[in-house]
This record gives sequence, structure tokens and C-alpha cells, in this order.
Amino acid sequence: MFFTYNEYQIYYEKHGNKKKNILILPGWGETRSTFINLINSLKKDYTVYIIDYPGFLKSPFPNHDMSIYDYAEIVKAFIKEMNLSNLNILSHSFGGRIAIILAGKYHIPIDKMVLIDIAGINRFSLKKKIKTLVYKNLKLLSVFIPQKKKDKYLSYLFRKFSSLDYSSLNSNMYNTFKNIINTDLKKYVKDIRCPSLIIWGNNDPDTPLYIGKYLNKHIPDSGLIILKGTHFIYLEQPFIIYKIIKEFIK
Repeated sequence: MFFTYNEYQIYYEKHGNKKKNILILPGWGETRSTFINLINSLKKDYTVYIIDYPGFLKSPFPNHDMSIYDYAEIVKAFIKEMNLSNLNILSHSFGGRIAIILAGKYHIPIDKMVLIDIAGINRFSLKKKIKTLVYKNLKLLSVFIPQKKKDKYLSYLFRKFSSLDYSSLNSNMYNTFKNIINTDLKKYVKDIRCPSLIIWGNNDPDTPLYIGKYLNKHIPDSGLIILKGTHFIYLEQPFIIYKIIKEFIK
């Protein structure tokens, strides 16, 4: 099924038909198939909605750059269009950025929120600062490289210093990804009022555990559960995640 908002055509799926609703906000590049085990468990007790973000699977990317606020506006409009009352939000990684904005900036009525290894809280480590400085200095050296070799040199630097997600993007999503990862959402966290459960993998290399601890400290009504696993704890321990979510929402 498709939902239209301004110039966006957003594909979504609905699973189950219960009184309480769960909206799943996936991570960047994740698909409905990565959540299928969790959806099949949750739909027994809830009506579950999940969408394709612009640029992924069936939702086309627009002909302009986007920001995280554009994504949040789309989801906000989707919630209104679907008239989602008794709403619970389940987010992972990039999806947590949207959840923070919905709850902390827009104050969408949300019963409860589950945040799994989410992004949105930026804190550059010394290692990252050094890496960024080295990259910028090496880019400056390109002025001394012959023009016919410059593009190859810059391309090599980009592949060497970019994250896997960043370097694998096609050109029309490059600036969007850059806009998103450079947006720090700390200022909205303290204004989240709905009960929030934070679930984290203890060996998450992508969104380190300090982010989960920060959220737990600054979201007024929150709890933190740390499980053995990585960034994709919901795939590694789907049954445990399902039981935790069910108990929390109940």
C-alpha cells in the first residue's frame, strides 16, 4: 500500500488487526524483511505498521536533498493519515532519530517507545577527530597533484576514510546521508515524556553503549536493558526482544 505526502510516495505495510498499534521505524537501509520475525510475533497482539523510507525498496527518492526533519515530517503525516491512536513506536538505529524528533520536538501522542541501538546523539571521539583532521589535510594536498590524477586521488581518500554506509550511497542520497549524520538531536531528548525502554547490545560498534546510557540519563521516564550482542540485537535475539517489548507495552 502507498501513502502520499506532498511529493513523496511512501510504501507501507500493515500486519495484524488489534487495538494497540506499533509503528516500526527501521534503520538506514534496513528493509521490511529484516523485521519479519519480529513482525510475525508482534502482530498476534498488536496492529503493526512499517514503512519504506524515501530511497529504499518501493519508496522512490525525490529529486532534492533531504534532512532528518523531512523524514520525521513524513512519519508525522503518516501517523495522522492512518489515525494511529494507542500508538507505540519501535525504532532501531536511524529510526531512533525520527523517534526522538516525533516525541521530543513534535510531542506526538505516544503511549510507549522502544529505542533499540539508536543513533542521533553525536560525540566525536579523539580517534574520529584525528581521522577527520588527517582526511582534511590529505584533501588539501590535492592542489599539488596533476589534474588528471586528482579525481583518482580524491576518490581513493573518500573510500579510505568514509564509513561503509556513506561510501556505498549513490549520488542523489549522498548529501542526505551527510545532512542526517551531522544533525545532533541532544536538545530534544530531555523533552521526551512518554515511557521509553532503551535496549542496547553491549558490543555495538556502530552506536556505542554510551549513547544508550546518555538516553537513559536524560529521558525522564526511561529504562535501559543491556543485552549480549551487537548493533543488530533485534536480529540476534528476536525472541527475547519480542518478550521484552510485549511485557513493556502491556
